[in-house]
Amino acid sequence: MKGDDDILTVALGDSAAGLRLDRALAEALPSLSRERVKTLIKGGRVTDAGGRILWDPAAKASAPAKLELRLPAPAPAHNVAQDMNLVIAYEDEHLIVVDKPAGMVVHPAAGNLDGTMVNALLHHCAGQLSGIGGVARPGIVHRIDKDTSGLIVAAKHDKAHEGLAKQFAAHSIDRRYLAIATGRPMPANGTVEAALGRSSVNRKKMAVVEPGRGKHAITHYRTIEPLRDATLVECRLETGRTHQVRVHMAHIGHPLVGDPVYGRARKPLSDLLKARHFARQALHAAHLGFIHPVTGNSIALDSELPADMRELIDELRV
Repeated sequence: MKGDDDILTVALGDSAAGLRLDRALAEALPSLSRERVKTLIKGGRVTDAGGRILWDPAAKASAPAKLELRLPAPAPAHNVAQDMNLVIAYEDEHLIVVDKPAGMVVHPAAGNLDGTMVNALLHHCAGQLSGIGGVARPGIVHRIDKDTSGLIVAAKHDKAHEGLAKQFAAHSIDRRYLAIATGRPMPANGTVEAALGRSSVNRKKMAVVEPGRGKHAITHYRTIEPLRDATLVECRLETGRTHQVRVHMAHIGHPLVGDPVYGRARKPLSDLLKARHFARQALHAAHLGFIHPVTGNSIALDSELPADMRELIDELRV
């Protein structure tokens, strides 16, 4: 250690000869992204066996060789770590998948500065976060709404964060939601392809907008079970836009049961929701599939419907 720095000794094998220095080091250090390595090199934090500082990320690596990299301790996150119950669907040294309950906010923001999933992860992952961009924080790659339950993945270090982000950008993540939609969608199975953007009437809402004005969005839905005045559907996201399932289902005339923003149930369904104190959109992130960004293994996880949705479905069965 030098001050608060971790000293990493990196052995470059023959296969690294001729590679860019930043690439060679990133391949040898699976927890660091190439961009992070490049920043460290430019900061004078990489030296050769003779103690000479290697300043150029694009320089060709000599191999075999031993290099030293001084890794600064991650800066503490501004958010407070809080001991809260978390249901963990999967975890290793690189990433964690949480089965989030309805009512939990994912990330601190105005009005929700604590009690969030990030606060809980800072406590749960204490000492495991090597830093996202040099900060000891979980890398949130996607979010689900406060009142939506289900699976969400977070990275513990730069390399995992970068790898997951690339998969989300390429729309290769398998994300499937279970939802209770009002009415009976026709056709029973279909695809909604409609751009989404901020509503021109209410900036807090999303809306279907003209192509070119919003973000391209595609939702594939299929009927799982017809219910009384409603339908249990599975929605598979080809893209992942804010409120995508909620807006797309409302757009085709079948807003989600209980959705306070994009739909309003009619009697007798509204009376049932009131009696059950069901005051959230009936939406659950039930399946998450991706390629592990470090090991390359396929990860496929499923989450059971929470009790409030199961009980509502039981009452709505025809």
